[in-house]
Amino acid sequence: MSFEARCTRSSPRSSARSSPRSPFRSRRTGDPPQFRLGDCSTQRNLSEGGRDQARRLGAAFRARGIAVGELRSSQWCRTRDTAELAFPGRLREDADFNSFFGRGDSAQEQAQTQAARATLARWRGPGVLVVVTHQVNITALTGIYPASGEGVVLQPGADGALAVVGRVRPRRRRRSRPRPRGPPATAARGNSWSPRSTTRT
Repeated sequence: MSFEARCTRSSPRSSARSSPRSPFRSRRTGDPPQFRLGDCSTQRNLSEGGRDQARRLGAAFRARGIAVGELRSSQWCRTRDTAELAFPGRLREDADFNSFFGRGDSAQEQAQTQAARATLARWRGPGVLVVVTHQVNITALTGIYPASGEGVVLQPGADGALAVVGRVRPRRRRRSRPRPRGPPATAARGNSWSPRSTTRT
């Protein structure tokens, strides 16, 4: 993942009784035909931009005072790397959050999704449970198709149902435009250049 996190509706200090869960999608990569679990050389892995984004994700959580009580990821190398770079030394691999893209086994997908949902529903803190997983898993759990690197904040109800209470969206770094060498032209010539136009999102 390579983004600066923006928390839209999550509380930085939640009570243990209502501690949020935040599944994140790793940066979009896909896998080659020779993919083998446990062999990173057969998988598509994070770019340097993705590694930088993962570090900035962890920094954003710390800056907002969001305490991470537990960290889980799928067993894919890119999700493990994302989790470890964002929150070093906390990772627990969990096969229930492995991608099932392209398997074509609906019964297995449903069983895996139910197990993942139960893990999220049981969490009571302290802190938040962060899970780094894949688009197909997040969509199966929430009905949301997340952007690459996006997180979804979930809150369990009394009946164990998971409600979406927020999203953590990726944001690109700003890029500087070169400044014009001379002063801006007059308004009569239709040019209203401003120093603020040197950056854009």
